[in-house]
Amino acid sequence: MAAAGPEAALRALAPRLGLAARAERLSEASSAPGRLETVRRLTGLFREARPREMAEESIFQSLLKILTKASSEMELTCKDSMELTTLDTCLLLIAECFRCLRNACVRCARNQDVMRNLGLTEVSVHLIQLLHGLEVEQESLFAALRCSLQFLGNLAAGNGDSQNSIWKCAFPDLFLNCLNHHDEKIITYSCMVLFTCLNSEKVRELLEHKNLNVALAVVKVYRKQLESEWSFLIVTDHLLKCPELVKVMYAKLSNQERITLLELIMAKISEKNSMTSDEMAMLLKDAEFLASLFQEKCRDVLKLTAAANTEDEEAIVTIRLLDVLCEMTSNNEQLEHLQTCPGLLETAVDTLQLTHLAGKQTTNIFTATHSMTGEGEISHPAVGFKSHLIRLIGNLCYKNKENQDKVYRLDGIPLILDNCSIDDNNPCNLSRTILLHSFQLVAVSGKDT
Repeated sequence: MAAAGPEAALRALAPRLGLAARAERLSEASSAPGRLETVRRLTGLFREARPREMAEESIFQSLLKILTKASSEMELTCKDSMELTTLDTCLLLIAECFRCLRNACVRCARNQDVMRNLGLTEVSVHLIQLLHGLEVEQESLFAALRCSLQFLGNLAAGNGDSQNSIWKCAFPDLFLNCLNHHDEKIITYSCMVLFTCLNSEKVRELLEHKNLNVALAVVKVYRKQLESEWSFLIVTDHLLKCPELVKVMYAKLSNQERITLLELIMAKISEKNSMTSDEMAMLLKDAEFLASLFQEKCRDVLKLTAAANTEDEEAIVTIRLLDVLCEMTSNNEQLEHLQTCPGLLETAVDTLQLTHLAGKQTTNIFTATHSMTGEGEISHPAVGFKSHLIRLIGNLCYKNKENQDKVYRLDGIPLILDNCSIDDNNPCNLSRTILLHSFQLVAVSGKDT
């Protein structure tokens, strides 16, 4: 008896939906309320698993006909302005059809396959692009776009064939349009669809010139919406696993966006989840690239010696690069790789020497204050920069006799010891570790200093 309720309801609604789908115009005011109510009742039924499993193909065929007619009417709207009330009626129906399809897809591979085979992917993507082209600010339009993207996300979930179908129809134009939309929910749902469709092969397609803008848009989205989980996952689970893409993206990003990308890399390497050998190999290539950037741009931090340059973006990028390298060299697998990175250790010692001298020549952020008041919040971006340099040097020398001897030859030991005082400009919660590293250099080198 329990199953008879939804089954009877589906049998009653299917012919009514079929009749609604045969209407010549969806925007006719006389039949619109009944048509909308029929779809709404189906939407409600498909919230439960049993009705989803019992749904017949004819229901999805009727919804396809409605959306196909909606596309035709939207095309006319783009050419000849439709009255707002008529447009609103059509948009409400479109949104409800997508809600209905969205619900019908949940954990139901059979319905996903039926919808894809009927051609709902192509019709939906075409309709989304038409909706995006409407130059109106209506909540009903936003609702239609949001529901359509939710449908694509559910259609793709756990279904490789549907993912490929959506990718073929939607990439890159639909993603570019939706990622650059001003509505946050539309952006979020487009990120969801993109994340669900991506794999290693598709990530490589982002390297192509026009397609690269999709990857750049994701970073921009994360920078504007720091709570966006989907954009975070796109970068950390997919984009960072393609070192060639990371290099190309970095070159195209603004300095502020580079800082955002570096923060995402920091989040990735700070994860406690174990990595596969392939993932570690990709991350090591990223590490090589970041090390080369630091060596190239390390002197930019000296711009911060001028009081007027406290917000210099190139200098802040250098600081973030150092933060990431410190974190990477705190991981044994990444450490061993970076310990042999040509020129990195020498650059770290040289940069410490330059900042140390800069702090002695004039009074600036690199000048030792010889006091630790602990008053106020740390606001200057370069506070602690020298302590992080020492941390990097110490990490690179950890259990590595060759690098320890190299620091000795570079007169790095007295330089490090001279910078181990803790003050307001050089706070370091790892002070004991730094001192141990410094004395370890002396002990292992077997030299007096």
